[in-house]
Amino acid sequence: MSRSRQQATLQLLAILERCYPDAHCALNHRNPLELLVATVLSAQCTDVRVNLVTPALFAAYPDAAALAAAECTRLEELIHSTGFFRTKARNLRALAEVLHAEHGGEVPRELEALVALPGVGRKTANVVLGNVFGVPAMVVDTHVGRLARRFGWTGAKNPEGVEKELCALLPERCWTQTSHLLIFHGRQCCKSQQPLCSGCPIGELCPRIGVTRSR
Repeated sequence: MSRSRQQATLQLLAILERCYPDAHCALNHRNPLELLVATVLSAQCTDVRVNLVTPALFAAYPDAAALAAAECTRLEELIHSTGFFRTKARNLRALAEVLHAEHGGEVPRELEALVALPGVGRKTANVVLGNVFGVPAMVVDTHVGRLARRFGWTGAKNPEGVEKELCALLPERCWTQTSHLLIFHGRQCCKSQQPLCSGCPIGELCPRIGVTRSR
């Protein structure tokens, strides 16, 4: 990886930082368990919807022991509107059982231990690591993958490949915030079907804009 390529990438990120100074994890949480649960619920669901569901959920099940002992029908009712509620309910109870039995009810701080939990993949694990434990972590959701490819930062199609290439391209100190910036920009400007290229603050730094204007 050339130094000039990294510098160009950091220049683009600096523009996004100025545009989205409040870029952050949009899932409301007060502790690692709440963020872990909220992130599991966010699969195929908006953060806004998850944030509407979690206050009652967290009040009913404030810790791993309570969640592990949750009555399945009641848990499904509480998370029904997030979609795939039966699978999510099973995973939440199962991961809570593991946390209670093997981790003293606490969410582990290691990637390997997190991805070993039922229903937890690398994206969910990285959300928790980066946002509550301060461990540099590159979260790759659909927005991050799409923008990284449009910016020419990666040619990988699968999330793990994108994560690997972005982590090689950027210094660790940038990993967590890069994810937030790309998610904010992906939601507000660089959308999937109709990116708002004419008003994009990145301008000629984006290969897509250069191609569009050369036609």
